[in-house]
Amino acid sequence: MHLLRVFCGDGDSGGNTLAVFLEGSQIPPDARQGVAAELGLSETVFVEDAARGEIRIFTPAVELDFAGHPAVGTAWLLAEQGSPASLLRVPAGEAPVRYEDDAAYVAGRADWGPRWELEQLDSPSDVDELGGPPGGHDLAVGWAWLDEGAGMVRARVFPMGVGIAEDEATGSAAVGLCARLGQPLDIRQGRNSRILARPLPDGWVEIGGRCVLDSVEEHALG
Repeated sequence: MHLLRVFCGDGDSGGNTLAVFLEGSQIPPDARQGVAAELGLSETVFVEDAARGEIRIFTPAVELDFAGHPAVGTAWLLAEQGSPASLLRVPAGEAPVRYEDDAAYVAGRADWGPRWELEQLDSPSDVDELGGPPGGHDLAVGWAWLDEGAGMVRARVFPMGVGIAEDEATGSAAVGLCARLGQPLDIRQGRNSRILARPLPDGWVEIGGRCVLDSVEEHALG
């Protein structure tokens, strides 16, 4: 089990913790949800076939057809292991991958993954002061412009509908926000995380950022 942080901010701080089982096919499918629940991270990835880029993604409560920080983190880890991917195969479809400056970038679509409610607030301080999901939604993004001209955004994400109170860095939410705004974004989420997003042709959005490997551990089933 590789533990890494995805979408790290300045000085490799922040980032959303991710567990990746590179030999995920050795873990029985009916055991994976339990493993993800036991770990308690926002997402856990089981790599079915590294050569083909086939992965499965679980929150503590449900399996997702797509999620951004698991996709970006797994793409980065595969490259670190000497097997860079040109695409990832997730239940939602085939997600193109590219690498630049030691960072990984994955393209997805706004109709993949959770269906986010995007709530624009008046100021970054309003985002910081949120005590829970804006509007009472169970899949909510609260965001505000830090610098609209530069495409800089402050955001917090509350994926309560998939068993997570608040997420540190959320790629699928970044895809949805970038698709709605139609411009490149530099998103500062959570405590100190950074997601880069840019719209692509035909409704695709690319997200990416820096990743850091924190540890490699043994995990015993059951």
